[in-house]
Amino acid sequence: MKLTAWAVERDGERGRDVHLLVTVEAESDAPRAPVAMNLVLDRSASMRGAPLGAAVEAAQLLVERAGPKDYLGLLAFDGVPEQLVPLKLMDAEARAELSESLSALDAGEGTALHEAVESGAAAVRRLFIPGARPKMLVLTDGEPSVGRRSLADFRALGSKVAESGITLHAMGLGRHYLPEILEALTTPAGTGFTHVDDAEGLPVATAALVAELFGEVGTEARLHVRPIGFTELLCRHRYPARAEGDALSVGLGALSNAFPRRALFTGQLELAEWSLQVTTSWTERGDTRRVTVPVQRVLPDSPEGRFVRAVGAELDLVAAEASAWKALLRRNPTAAEHALAHAEEFLRELVRLSVEQVPAKRHVDRLADLRLAVERRSGDVSALGVRRARAADAHTGLSIVQPALPVVRKARN
Repeated sequence: MKLTAWAVERDGERGRDVHLLVTVEAESDAPRAPVAMNLVLDRSASMRGAPLGAAVEAAQLLVERAGPKDYLGLLAFDGVPEQLVPLKLMDAEARAELSESLSALDAGEGTALHEAVESGAAAVRRLFIPGARPKMLVLTDGEPSVGRRSLADFRALGSKVAESGITLHAMGLGRHYLPEILEALTTPAGTGFTHVDDAEGLPVATAALVAELFGEVGTEARLHVRPIGFTELLCRHRYPARAEGDALSVGLGALSNAFPRRALFTGQLELAEWSLQVTTSWTERGDTRRVTVPVQRVLPDSPEGRFVRAVGAELDLVAAEASAWKALLRRNPTAAEHALAHAEEFLRELVRLSVEQVPAKRHVDRLADLRLAVERRSGDVSALGVRRARAADAHTGLSIVQPALPVVRKARN
């Protein structure tokens, strides 16, 4: 594993702050475990045309990237789920069958999302492949219209799937799905979900998803950060976090080849002399490994320090953007203008920092859309605006931000 921890000390609003960025990344040539994955694809009426074509395109890329030791299956659903292709070893014949089944999909009526996830998980559980990672990928653009539809039902289902050992991933397509439901399904597995606004965002989003799904070399990764000389320590990324003794423990989920997991922490200093003790643990081929990560103190204007600051500025930008959309939904243009001003300030900070890995340009068009909505002072917010406002509560990132960074809300864990 490649492990780095950079700490930057700076003046904050309440005194001196320390910003700690920890990166955990599997080596690009590390051997990965085979995957046993069921593709659960929405073919409801709202998917007719471009959305279904986008979903099929994403699924076809997954088929192409599957290795000869991987197992894939296909469940399509409208008002009724149907396992079109059982999970099969991806030899040439099975790969061709799956690709043909995807190309032949037609849209139907109704969206039985809950039943589809239940059926898809049952199919995965029926097949045991020693050493393989059982997974599901749900691609949908809609909200459920058939069967169970409450958020509580989907939370219970997500927990049930995770407890059975299946890792559930999801991709929302288009502008009308309910992010809360996908969040409820994926949070117990620690995966989160990605969404794609339109066809232009699909290749980038799918490429990141493929890297994560077919590059897994470790599971149950966790960071443990013990602060000394601090009054508080906050994890800025939206990973599950909890106190363990005198340390903050943060779950990162699975580790994949060339797909770094990063976690940014901010701490308020109490003493002039301070330290941070960082360890990481993960499970690899059945063994649990624990490694101490040396913390390197870097200057704010060093390349490493600028990178740490850029990650923080981007998290603040996306949080402020979501707050502005929420204010528009509440018909509070003054609050929306205030939040937008903060977002634009963080965008200018990204421009000043000029960090290649955290480009400012990927935020420019979205903030321009938001500026237009705020200046119109209209109570009629677009479907996309509604979804962006909800994104903060659903703990997802915008599809244009890839690899996706969980949206953070400034709240103490």
